[in-house]
Amino acid sequence: MKFLRFTPKEKYEELIGVLSKDEKEVFDLNFFELGKKYSSMQEIIENFNEVELKIVKNLLSGNLNGQGKYKLEEVKILSPLKRTVHDIICSGFNYADHLKEIKKDSSNKVMNSVYFSKRATKLLGLDDEIDGHLDLDPALDYEVELAVIIGKTGKKIKKEEVEDYIFGYTIMNDVSARTLQGKHRQWYIGKSLDTFTCLGPVIVTKDELPMPLNLEIKSILNGELRQHSNTNLMIHGVAELINEISQGITLEPGDIIATGTCSGVGVGFDPPKYMKSGDIIECQIEKIGTLRNKIK
Repeated sequence: MKFLRFTPKEKYEELIGVLSKDEKEVFDLNFFELGKKYSSMQEIIENFNEVELKIVKNLLSGNLNGQGKYKLEEVKILSPLKRTVHDIICSGFNYADHLKEIKKDSSNKVMNSVYFSKRATKLLGLDDEIDGHLDLDPALDYEVELAVIIGKTGKKIKKEEVEDYIFGYTIMNDVSARTLQGKHRQWYIGKSLDTFTCLGPVIVTKDELPMPLNLEIKSILNGELRQHSNTNLMIHGVAELINEISQGITLEPGDIIATGTCSGVGVGFDPPKYMKSGDIIECQIEKIGTLRNKIK
């Protein structure tokens, strides 16, 4: 099932909904009268259960009419989460082709996983404008990534049990200011400026994307294909990442694990091809959708 956060156009009410099977309609989740009201995506991540999932799926298979049903073009899709519970945990250099394009020497191997955090207090959703902060750094780059949403609290999670702790998946554009990354000799500031985290357009529940993941992933800048790979080419897969992170860190519902990007980022070209004002960047992952944003 595909959850989303949205507001009907010409209204100011933020709602949590699900997409119809043909993805042409959006239903307010409370339309289904589940016996309790959900007012945020975080509540769903923490409390939505298998029984409710089956009820909604069965209802979506029929013909539904009434208040709480909207055509897709009648709504504005927001970032699936209004805020994150913690900074996003990111995996770096997790696709061999990306590692090769960045480290253009004989040391292009990762023996151990690379992790960093990303502040995300100003989240963007579908069609929101990215403030590129071009006055601070004109080297504005894109990174399409599969993001994992944790569904329940866990620590020292076994690889074979990782899927039990996942709520679902979404797309993340890990927008990056490359000069700032180099200036500070680490990545936090260069990846954490306001609006540098784009998420969406939906969260797909884990039952629709069973492991092992085998999803086409790509980014397109102004109609030009820039990145194109598959999640099965990750150096460290989702199970391995979550197992490793959770050895000394307690993961909680709503935590986001970003699994890294593939080759084709702007900094990887010679000369680099960065984004500029007016550009449109689209991040796509098979079975999840397209996350599109314009540079302000």
